[in-house]
This record gives sequence, C-alpha cells and structure tokens, in this order.
Amino acid sequence: MLWQNTFRGYTWRRFLGDLSGGAIASLIALPYGLALASLMGLPPVLGVYSSIITAPFCAFLGRNPVLIGGTSSVTIPFIAAGVRAQGISGAAKVCVSAAIIMMGFSILRLGRHVSKVPASVVAGFSCGIGGMMIISQLRVIFALPAPKGGWTEVMLGQLLQVIRGLGGMQPVPVVIALIVVAMATVMVVLVPKSPAPLLGVVVAVLAARWFGWHENEVGALSRGLPPFAGFSWEPSDVWKVLPAAFGLAFVSSINLLISSRVVEHFRGRHRQMKGHDADIELGAYGIANLIGGTFGAPVSVGIPARSVANVQCGGSTRLSNLVHAAFLIGLLTLGAHFIAQIPLAALAGVTAFVGARLLDWGTWRRLAKMRRVDAAAFVTTAFAVLVVNAIAAVAIGCSFYILRHLILRYYAAAPQAERSPALPTGDGSYDVPPATRRVHVDGAAREGIET
Repeated sequence: MLWQNTFRGYTWRRFLGDLSGGAIASLIALPYGLALASLMGLPPVLGVYSSIITAPFCAFLGRNPVLIGGTSSVTIPFIAAGVRAQGISGAAKVCVSAAIIMMGFSILRLGRHVSKVPASVVAGFSCGIGGMMIISQLRVIFALPAPKGGWTEVMLGQLLQVIRGLGGMQPVPVVIALIVVAMATVMVVLVPKSPAPLLGVVVAVLAARWFGWHENEVGALSRGLPPFAGFSWEPSDVWKVLPAAFGLAFVSSINLLISSRVVEHFRGRHRQMKGHDADIELGAYGIANLIGGTFGAPVSVGIPARSVANVQCGGSTRLSNLVHAAFLIGLLTLGAHFIAQIPLAALAGVTAFVGARLLDWGTWRRLAKMRRVDAAAFVTTAFAVLVVNAIAAVAIGCSFYILRHLILRYYAAAPQAERSPALPTGDGSYDVPPATRRVHVDGAAREGIET
C-alpha cells in the first residue's frame, strides 16, 4: 500500500529528482561513513556498509520517505567502547543489543513521546545542526593541520581552533569549496528543483582538472564485502555490553526522531509527527540495525545533512533512499576510480551549503514576534548544539516548556493571595497585579500568569 501511494502520480521529473537526490546523498555519506567508522576503531568501509545494508529496510518499513540513514557522530563513544573491549565482535554485540532495545522502544510506544518535542526546539535543533555542519567542514575547506591534542568534538571549541589556525590556510581548497557553494546557490535561484549541490561538485571537479589543482581527494576505496561478525555471549556482557547498548539505543532513538522532524520542517511540513509514525520509524530502524549489526556495521540513524541534500536535489519518495544505497554500491565498485579523484574540499563545500540551508533564517527574522518561551527555546537549543551536544540541546530546549508548565500549574492551583501580594494604588485601595489575571491554559480558563 505504501509503495502504491508512493508511485501514484509519479512522473519522470520526480524520478530524476530521486536519482539526483540519492546520488548527492551518497556522495555526502561516503566520506562521513569512512571517517566515523575509523574513529570508532572499525574498518572504514563498515561505515559505508551501514548505510547500504540498512537502506532497504528503512525505505520499505520506515514512515519518512526521504529520511536517509547512516553512521552518526553521536554513536561514536558507545561503539568505540565495544571495539576497545572486544574488537569488531564487541561492536557487533553493542549494535545488535541496541537494535533490539530500539525495537522494544517501538513495541512500548515510547517513540510518540519524542515526537511531541515543540516545534521551536526542532527549529533550533535544525539551526544548530546547520551550524555544526558548517563548522565541522572549515578545517577541510581551509586545509588546516590538526592542532596539538587533535580537534575537539565541541563545535564552538573547534571554531576557535579554526580561527587560531587560519594563518596556515591553503587558498586552493577554499576556491574549490566556494565554486561548489556558488554554483549550488545560483542553481537554487535559477532552477529550484535542480540537483544544485551535485552540479556544484561536477563544476568543481572540472575546474580542478582544468587548472591542474592537486588537493586531498577521497582516495582509493575497499571493494570487499564485509563478513559476518562472529561473537559469543558471556555472563559478564550483562554489565559490559548492555549499559553501552542502552545508551546507544537511547541517543540513536532521539537523534532519529528529531532528525525526521528536522527534515519534515525543511520540506515545509511543520506539523508534529503522528505518534504511531514515530513508533513505526523506531521499529524500522531497529530491524535494519539488527541486520547491519551482524556484520559489525555501526548503528544507522537519520542523518540531517544527506537527508536535506536529498530533498534539495529533488528527492521526494522512498526510491531516493534505495538510489542512495545503489549509488554507494556503485561508488565502491564501478565508480571507485572516479570518486577517488573528487577533492575533499568539494564535498566539504556541499556539506557547508546544505548546513547554511538549515540555519532557518526565517525563524531568526521572526524572533522578536515569537512568544518569549518559544524564542528562548529556539535560541538556546541552537547554541547548545554547538556548545554541548545535540541530545543535551534538545533536553535543554524542552526544559523551558517544562518550567513554564510547572509555573502555570502553580499559579492555577495556588490561592490568589499566595500568588502575588496586592499592590497599593494612589487612592489608598489595592489592585491585583497583572500576573494574576485570568488566562486560558490548555483551553480552560484558570488563574495564572500572563503568557
């Protein structure tokens, strides 16, 4: 039924959009997957196979048709701990256990609670992710060497490291990235439905060939299929594996559902996700990660960067997810030689361009007209993504609404005399302050503070 609805009214234009969207998503996924798997201590190619293996399950079983899954940085600490303890088999144990726990979250219908995150928090999360995408690529765009002690994971700290290292920047990678951004921007203005980032990459590669620029490129890729990760369970795994697996399942579930909301927000669909859709999405990714985990592949979650790029290039149906996986297979086999020659700065330019599109300039312009609680949640969530991390940022943003709810409940339940003392007026009488006027809270008239 889902696929009948997907292809009802399907046109060649939408098909080309799915092709270009899946293609650019795969180009973004490739370097990210290789790098993140390497950071976890796994063979780099497993980061790519995480996207390939899980894509069909997410496309057929998931609810968001354009959400592209893959390896995420939020999963690194949990999987890396498994690798340090027991190698690839340890990572497989953690990922398989986390997948089962995610399926449990789905059965218990816990996903619907995450789907109720306020729209302003989702917008702030989207904006923060956009800023994180830009900052994370600056070191590649400027071709900066790693500072002493390495690059920090906190985005604000990384931005300061980039600023301090600008004296050693290289001009050619900057030009390559600017070509991608400029070309993509022009195409978005002239032909909004065109695969703008993909065209930017093509122009940048041709320019590099024409001028003889030789910068860091994607490089040679492994073409071998991953074997099954053999492992056996031991009694000690109860306290060695399960805590990391539960933490991995928790952060992956939140990241997945919030990313799905971000993608829908970018598509102009600002309504909340339906409760059963959130539960089904969790179950779909749980099943997908159960299969991927048997190969030792990292847990796959929704990735805003490649999902938004997919939409930006015209992706609109579940087919774009399958195309994304098919292109990754092609890149690892038939197109490995061509992809190896793409400058890393060009892919960094794509990520920076997509990140700039996520900054939600419309919300910033409306900031002064928003309710104070919405404005505070939006701004705080956006900056918390850069200062702390994405999961903590969502919790901080939601705390504004929890605090507001508690204050409203207090003023609704407390006697009027306890809420605020009466204020003397000029004629010797007493007036009730504005804070105790009658307001509507959740549709019912109650005593409370002004909103």
